[in-house]
Amino acid sequence: MNDRRAFYDSRALHRPAESVRFYHRLLERYFRFLVPPRSRVLEIGCGLGDLLAAVKPERGVGIDFSPAMVEQARPRHPQLEFHLGEATEFDLKEKFDHILLSDLVNDLPDIQACFERLHAVAHPRTRLVLNFFNNLWRPVLGLAEKMGSKAPTLTQSWLSASDMKNLLHLAGWELVRMETRILWPIGTPLWERFLNRWMAPFVSPLCLTIFQIARPRPQVSPETHYSCSVVIPARNEAGNIEAAVRRTPDMGLGTEIIFVEGHSRDNTWDEIHRVAAKYPERKIRILKQKSQGKGGAVREGFAAARGDLLFILDSDLTVPPEQLPKFYETARSGTADFVNGVRLVYPMEEEAMQFMNMVGNKFFSMAFSWLLGQSIKDTLCGTKVLFRGDYEAIARNRSYFGEFDPFGDFDLLFGAAKLNLRLVDLPIRYQARSYGETNIKRWRHGVLLLRMVAFAATRLKFL
Repeated sequence: MNDRRAFYDSRALHRPAESVRFYHRLLERYFRFLVPPRSRVLEIGCGLGDLLAAVKPERGVGIDFSPAMVEQARPRHPQLEFHLGEATEFDLKEKFDHILLSDLVNDLPDIQACFERLHAVAHPRTRLVLNFFNNLWRPVLGLAEKMGSKAPTLTQSWLSASDMKNLLHLAGWELVRMETRILWPIGTPLWERFLNRWMAPFVSPLCLTIFQIARPRPQVSPETHYSCSVVIPARNEAGNIEAAVRRTPDMGLGTEIIFVEGHSRDNTWDEIHRVAAKYPERKIRILKQKSQGKGGAVREGFAAARGDLLFILDSDLTVPPEQLPKFYETARSGTADFVNGVRLVYPMEEEAMQFMNMVGNKFFSMAFSWLLGQSIKDTLCGTKVLFRGDYEAIARNRSYFGEFDPFGDFDLLFGAAKLNLRLVDLPIRYQARSYGETNIKRWRHGVLLLRMVAFAATRLKFL
């Protein structure tokens, strides 16, 4: 270890010149995308602290085992705090929202011990964000080092993505998402942008660096419970209102039902009031929608919700309300930050979903899995559940994507992925509607969904 420290101390004088290389600028760009600004951020193996400064933390702390590196980092970034310490031995008494390990794991003598140590500075919602070199690039990087185009290193471990996933698992971390970036690490005008922004997402196995985001493996007590808000957008659904109230279970510490009536042409508004008066024991709240579309109704309902967990239940009841406790338990237990209903696993009732709708759902599931870096089997199932705190973070960051989703599903999925939330699919039994007609216009809305996917790709993949 002393030899490694002496080596990096000797490299400290060269690090300012090396840090301006284009590869480091690319890393900063991707970490800024993965780490929301104004977070509490800890970087292990921080070097000069340039990456830590680039993510604009509210509080930034860097740790490095090289005294020479720390000595240079402090005056270079006086707004940050730097400590001398090993990756497995450091003394901090606080918790951080994000922990960064950039190009470090290959150099660690015991990666698992480092990951285990990080639990002491992580809370249940912490995200560990790391990157490491793709094995395919080993000969290229070796040649670049000999030519002086890459900083020299000592003997390193070369790890596959599956190796890292296994090490994270052994150390009590759960992989949330993974992406591979940087096809061309040299600052070549036009060519670099074409390869890194437009080509890399399609040939990701060939890219230079693998990014992984993990969360502490949940350890939630069975006694932990939450209050719930079930938001039911209702437009021309008068015949389903009473069934929605009767069939929605009371979950956790209590369940409020929020109807958001959306400019119906039938007597849905009057029916909601009649049912609320008939069932005074249920916590029923009624909103008249001010915006347009289901997405607007969901946003208005979530803004008014008081529960810890937020549910969406379509008022056509094609997803049976009796299945909501499954969603509750998946979120309560920590299995997921965001629970996404899936209609495409169990057999459906006849006429529950037309063939072309099935084809569209299959296409969008593949597109979303690629976009989000997590497997999503059904993007358009109306039933979704997330914590109110996470929704509020999505709402605060909505300007990144804009107000472009009239359905609400994409807005939530894109926002959850941007915040590195753990998305989990929950298969449900999908039923045919028993009252009214669908508000979905298959072809017109299909074209709109394609446009939203294309736009989201520019914000999530083509960076």
